[in-house]
Amino acid sequence: MKRSRLLTRLWEFQNKFGFISDNAILEIAQKLRVSKIEIEGVISFYHFFHRKPTGKYIIYLNNSIISEFKNFETVKVAFEKETGCTFGIYSDNPLFSLFETSCIGLSDQESAALINFYPFTNLTPKRVKKIVNHLKIGKDLSEIADNPTSKIHYTPNEEKTIFFRDYILGNALQNLNKNTPEGVLETLFKTKLKGHGGAFFSTGLKWKYCKESTSEKKYIICNADEGEPGTFKDKSLINNLPGLIIEGMVIAAFITGAKKGIIYLRTEYNYLLEKLQNTIAEFKEKGFLGKQICGIKNFNFNIKIQLGAGAYVCGAETGLIESLEGNRGEPRIRKYFPTEFGYLGYSTVVNNVETFAKAARIIELGADHFSKIGTENSKGTKIISVSGDVAKPGIYEVEWGITLKELLLLSHATAPYFVQISGPSGECINQAEFNRKICEEDLLCGGSVMVFNRYRSIIQIIENFINFFNKESCGACTPCRAGNQILLEKIKKIKRGICTTKDLNDIKEWGKIIALGSRCGLGQTSSNTLIMALDKFKDYFDLKVMSCDINCNIEFDMEAAVFDYDNLIKETQY
Repeated sequence: MKRSRLLTRLWEFQNKFGFISDNAILEIAQKLRVSKIEIEGVISFYHFFHRKPTGKYIIYLNNSIISEFKNFETVKVAFEKETGCTFGIYSDNPLFSLFETSCIGLSDQESAALINFYPFTNLTPKRVKKIVNHLKIGKDLSEIADNPTSKIHYTPNEEKTIFFRDYILGNALQNLNKNTPEGVLETLFKTKLKGHGGAFFSTGLKWKYCKESTSEKKYIICNADEGEPGTFKDKSLINNLPGLIIEGMVIAAFITGAKKGIIYLRTEYNYLLEKLQNTIAEFKEKGFLGKQICGIKNFNFNIKIQLGAGAYVCGAETGLIESLEGNRGEPRIRKYFPTEFGYLGYSTVVNNVETFAKAARIIELGADHFSKIGTENSKGTKIISVSGDVAKPGIYEVEWGITLKELLLLSHATAPYFVQISGPSGECINQAEFNRKICEEDLLCGGSVMVFNRYRSIIQIIENFINFFNKESCGACTPCRAGNQILLEKIKKIKRGICTTKDLNDIKEWGKIIALGSRCGLGQTSSNTLIMALDKFKDYFDLKVMSCDINCNIEFDMEAAVFDYDNLIKETQY
């Protein structure tokens, strides 16, 4: 299908000219046989495509809440001062263009920015000045960019470490020769492996559905579009263990009979693209990709990489599939599972990076090894990215069942008060809940823990989250599109000190409407933290609102405002 090449073609023009012109759209439309209007719609959907000319260096500064609490504002001002540009404004500056963007997977090294998708971390105004001066004199970005590697602060004892143990390329795949697809699948079922992207659906069941499908073709897709603010655990696997991810995809292909695989890599991780490409090349060279893999007859499987273009909703599996097909990455109405009708209409498995890596370790180590680690329903370990008010931000591989309190102690959290689990779409935790266990039986965690002490503004945290969802909403669902904007206005009322108890009740009602009326995870979860915070931090919000007796909708008392003036006029008249 020609249209499935649309993202790649758009990137070719974007990278070459700094924007996508009318002539470029016309050329692409003719070659791919797609209408110009549809291409315009795709371009406008993604953050990193530009329709107006940009400077030689496009700077994207991360505006996530962790960055806000670090030094986002001073770094932003420094970029504007040193470049002479304004954020979000297209100008005729031939060198620089400035834009804000949401989390870029560097929450443990804030403030952070991407310059032509090269990473720069731990930014300060002084460092910004140095970077801009280097660019003005023509220094190569590859020479001055950082090489960010999230520090792995903790793993369990050697026997219980699953992911960050010694890795030998092909170890898991060597076990396929002496097994059958049914046998490998049974091993996954024994370990109760579930997807580690946030939905926690049974991986064995998903792969079984694809295996049993009569689809003419089958695809294995690795979701490396890790866009949840505060999350960078998949990046640690791509950076440290790319082979483990690919082995997981090969195992999925062995079970299902798929011949083709795709890694959908978020553009923010473009600097890891070469590492993935080199790993794929090494797998082919050693006979672990291509034809007759591991010498197994008719076991043929290849993998290609597709860069995304900046859209949070592409993290949803059907939104990702739509993006791969050359459409706007809007999640599909839930009629079929991807294993029934997926990429290009064929049976498709979509799992995230951590899931494929864990599947590979399960086949390498065996089900019995896993059954001794974790809890009854959550076997093995979980990778968690920790950031915020902690002395040791970074990566933690923990055994399922660890308490939040233990994790906070490991990361040296400083006076933790408000803890956000699984990013803005997850769950906020107060001090009374710190003994909860991270596992399926209690507190599920998709992979992110953001810690905030009592000196941080809860309103600022939640405003940042709702702002994020408001901007990332694809707009297809009216409750999500309009509802998140209404929630944002309610938060602004709280900030201005004119919020009433009725407003808080309205927030809860709108949260229900958005959750019930939205077709994808963004809308269904966007109000989670705000609604929970109203109850879990009730004392905080009680100080922010006034009771609502009469005239609840009046935000400004005109009579009181002009009372002194009217009295003065009356006095001067006598």
